[in-house]
Amino acid sequence: MRLRYGPRMKAAVIPRIRVEPELRADLDSVLLPGETLTDFVEASVRRAVEFRRVQTDFTARCDASLAEYERTGISVSTDLVLSRLEAKIAARVKQLRR
Repeated sequence: MRLRYGPRMKAAVIPRIRVEPELRADLDSVLLPGETLTDFVEASVRRAVEFRRVQTDFTARCDASLAEYERTGISVSTDLVLSRLEAKIAARVKQLRR
């Protein structure tokens, strides 16, 4: 996947990093045909940023849930949570098998 910048887009530069030769060799060995190091780094950074956002959102939901429990004293049992998750998984599996 090669991203092209349009005439109105500005490119920001990510700082160069030093890595051990073994890591660079590993990186070169997994590049796809036609993929550049820049393509790989950009895709990796995008995935890492998205992962951090998901982590941050999850932590915020956990904090809110704990605060709600501390405020009300009401919680949901792990058995109920797990059974709901299992039901969601079963429904999705059924949907995918159609």
